[in-house]
Amino acid sequence: MQKRLYRSRTDRMIAGVCGGIGEYFGIDPTVVRLAAVLLAMAGGPGLLLYIILAVIIPEEPVGYEKPKNEPHE
Repeated sequence: MQKRLYRSRTDRMIAGVCGGIGEYFGIDPTVVRLAAVLLAMAGGPGLLLYIILAVIIPEEPVGYEKPKNEPHE
């Protein structure tokens, strides 16, 4: 099964972007959220980037089975 980037339906605060990125890379979505907030508050493109990603990343399909994270060798 191919690994795809989706906005999360279950782990979401606003649009599921940070939850989806966290699931895709196998990291805690809280870390992704923190990075997005820091980028936005530091005058960076955090808010604009989040809005763009919310528009272009498709939402996770209903019944989508997430592939298991395989250990890196």
